[in-house]
Amino acid sequence: MVNFARDTVDAADPDAVAMIELARDGGRRTWSFGEVADGAARLAGGLRARGVGRGDVVLTLIGNRPEWVLTMVACFRIGAVVLPCTEQLRPADLRARLDALPGGARLIVADERNREVLSAAAPDADVAWIPDPALLHAEPVAAVELEPTDPCLITFTSGTSGRAKPVLHGQRYLTGQAVQAEHWLGAGPGDVVWCTAASGWSKSARNVFIAPWLRGATALLHDARFDPVERLQLLVRERVRVLCMAPTEYRVISARATVPELPDCRGLVAAGEALNPEVLRAWREATGLTIRDGYGQTETGQLTGVPPGGEVRPGSMGRPLPGVRAWIDEGELVVDPASVPTFFVGYLGDDGDRRDTGEVWRTGDRVRQDDDGYLFFEGRTDDVIISAGYRIGPFEVESALVSHPAVAEAAAVAAPDPERGSVVRAIVVLRDGHAPSDALVRELQDHVKAATAPYKYPRIVDFADELPKTSSGKVKRRELREDPR
Repeated sequence: MVNFARDTVDAADPDAVAMIELARDGGRRTWSFGEVADGAARLAGGLRARGVGRGDVVLTLIGNRPEWVLTMVACFRIGAVVLPCTEQLRPADLRARLDALPGGARLIVADERNREVLSAAAPDADVAWIPDPALLHAEPVAAVELEPTDPCLITFTSGTSGRAKPVLHGQRYLTGQAVQAEHWLGAGPGDVVWCTAASGWSKSARNVFIAPWLRGATALLHDARFDPVERLQLLVRERVRVLCMAPTEYRVISARATVPELPDCRGLVAAGEALNPEVLRAWREATGLTIRDGYGQTETGQLTGVPPGGEVRPGSMGRPLPGVRAWIDEGELVVDPASVPTFFVGYLGDDGDRRDTGEVWRTGDRVRQDDDGYLFFEGRTDDVIISAGYRIGPFEVESALVSHPAVAEAAAVAAPDPERGSVVRAIVVLRDGHAPSDALVRELQDHVKAATAPYKYPRIVDFADELPKTSSGKVKRRELREDPR
């Protein structure tokens, strides 16, 4: 029987620092493990008072703030299933997530600053707004006994030809992070770990606080937009020992700011896309550290990585983590699910074909392997666009575009970009009576930003008389990718 809240949070030294909170207004506060344990136990009592029980879904719409972490841990404590959402989502995105849940959400815990966007999503569930004293300061409740396969966490994939799929993880997902925490993240007791991923992404929960806490480390939470200069200042001021950022963040910082010496830092890690040699060199020359890459999926959790002290080969995502059985089959990376401690339980709802049957898992990623077993990502076997670490399904972009009155048809593909790796490129066929123009490009971009999460908008918009299609009417996205005009 397991319970992350009891076995990791409650069991920690109550006086040790669990979190450092850096607020948007410049405020700073440290949270001890004792304070987190008490806060999560009281918030769990608040959830119970709102009717949340074992197996019920709680959706969160909170930034990188302690209240988000406390809500997550409170759900783990009582066996509720938490669905963290990024604040970048728009009403249509939130509505789609709620509709994808069998039975919907029992409760939504949201920051007051998200009231407008959440209200526009017209949720059926009850909503608790942060701060809510009745939620945050209820009578504490005890942790329940849970099985490793009991539901724990829901995250969403990126859709390729359709909507994003809800992925259900079991309690084993939490304890299973111990492998990557030791053999990739590399944090130790008392270390300050800063994973900059926004709350709502699969990497955020596991590396913002779960993996660090499994190693007795301190999680740094910064609730503010990315600023390269400020990021470097905070790294020095907060004496960060392990930094986990998206490759795009490393690239942007090295291009727009001077990377200083980081005397307290001993680990730089990245995941989501390959890092080019120039960026690796810039950070190594400034800090003496080489960024170590890793790889995983929403469904699997982390699968590969370069271990602390391991050799970094430019462009490589390392080798499979200890115990993970992975190999190349006809150019595609495949894994044995039984060897992955963080493998998911199954998809939810209409996508409910379960994946815990022991069958080989095909990642859909084209990967090559060198003679020493190092793996190199080469691209997707489907049409997912990977931009700045975000995995963007073309369907959502295309759906947003064709909802504009000027657009008859649209296709979204990846286009190379020096900072983001790739960006979304849209090829648009206009309706009669509309003509291409720079003003229309900006209008379409703003329309997509309003219709769906802003990171999905097409940074490139091209116009065409028609889209290339197969005899069955499917758009030939490969042909569009190979013809950048």
